Amino acid sequence: MKNKRLYLIIPLIASSLLMLLPFFWMLSASLKTNIQVFQFPIQWIPKEPQWKNYLTIWSKIDFGRYYFNTIKLTVVITVLQLLTCSLAAYAFAKMKFPERNGLFVAYIATMIVPFQVVMIPQFILLRNLGLVNKHMALILLQAFSPFGVFLMRQFYLSIPDELIEAARIDGLSEWGIYAKIMLPLSKPALASLTIFTFVFVWNDFLGPLIYLHSGNLRTIQLGIRMFISQYSAEYALIMAASVCSLIPVIIVFLACQKYFVEGISLTGLKG
Repeated sequence: MKNKRLYLIIPLIASSLLMLLPFFWMLSASLKTNIQVFQFPIQWIPKEPQWKNYLTIWSKIDFGRYYFNTIKLTVVITVLQLLTCSLAAYAFAKMKFPERNGLFVAYIATMIVPFQVVMIPQFILLRNLGLVNKHMALILLQAFSPFGVFLMRQFYLSIPDELIEAARIDGLSEWGIYAKIMLPLSKPALASLTIFTFVFVWNDFLGPLIYLHSGNLRTIQLGIRMFISQYSAEYALIMAASVCSLIPVIIVFLACQKYFVEGISLTGLKG
């Protein structure tokens, strides 16, 4: 039995290290000079770490502004998605109304439509509303998520209907059931959705590129891209900027890791 587990653990560890290798290289390169970055064989731990690279990137471009804009958009959109997706999922999972299943299927079907198909119509609509070159454009577009509704609904389906019916008999309103019963029980699913949404919005490049034109509105991904175009040979600084852009994502994942694993396992219990 132990040998069988060993045969499973060794390939998993090897594949994990293989996936983490590019991140190790990025971290190592961020502490080197430009000449040392592409030296072979690779010196994974520099003899003289260039910590000043992490200070230089903040002065080369307006990195602090880009960081603030990205945090602002990511936090606002994540909170709105948690609210809208959990509300919609509760309606689709626990409330009975005409054509409920058909509406759910139609809404989820929008996930198969590529962004490139709706990109131009969305831009024209938001331009006519006067929202281009404003953060509100991205907030409105990303505040709703079919995937988030699907994820939350699958979790809500695993909650017994008898619990909801008992609450209704006791006189609790639908808002009360949602706030006092569903939300406290759905922490794993909410944590999973938080991670998915946070990572997507934080790493989003195409959306800000289309709608944000002013320099003071740019996100960190646009900032790194601008940095690359201006300092294409400064590979060590580019890697340092990339490491800085990963820190919030890692923090959020570590904070929600326990609930994330539980949420992924529970959201598939009942379909």
